[in-house]
Amino acid sequence: MAYQINGGYEYGTNPRKLKPEYEPINNPNQYKSKKKPTVKKVNRKTKTKLKIKPKAKLILYIAIGFLALFSISYRNSLIAESFNDKEKLKQDVSSIQKENEQLKVNIESSLNLNNVEQMAKELLGMQKLDNKQKVYISLPKKDYIEPATEEVVIEENLSIWQKIWKGLTESIK
Repeated sequence: MAYQINGGYEYGTNPRKLKPEYEPINNPNQYKSKKKPTVKKVNRKTKTKLKIKPKAKLILYIAIGFLALFSISYRNSLIAESFNDKEKLKQDVSSIQKENEQLKVNIESSLNLNNVEQMAKELLGMQKLDNKQKVYISLPKKDYIEPATEEVVIEENLSIWQKIWKGLTESIK
C-alpha cells in the first residue's frame, strides 16, 4: 500500500503516524503564574451526600412516573364523574319536560267547555236557563250623545297694539 504524505508517497504496510493537533507543553512551569492557586477544601461527607446511587435514581424515576400516572387517572375520574352528573341532570330535565307536557294536556282537557258544563251540572247542581227564566229588555233607539254647549274660541296671534285696539272696539259695542 502506498500513502501520500506531504505530496510524496511512502511505501509500506505500517499505518502512518499522525501529528497531534496541539503540541504538548514540555515545561510544566512555563505557564504557571507567580501566585499559588487557592485550593478549596471540600468536605468528603457533603460530596458523598450529593451522589445518588443508580438504584435510587431508578426508584425516583419510577416514583415520578407513578405520580404522573396517578394524577392523570385522578383527573380522568373527575372528568367521568362530572360527565355522569351532567347526563343525570339531562335525564331529570327530560322527565320534567314530559311531566309538564302531560300537565298541559290535562289542563287543556279540563278547560273544554263540555267538561266545564258537565262539572257545573254534577258538582254545583246548575241547569241551563229555561224560557221562563229569561227576561228581555227593550231599549229605545235614542242617541245618548249630547252636543257640546260651550263655544270654542280661537285666538289669533296679535300684537299688543292690535289687542288693545280690539279690546277698545269691543267695549264700545
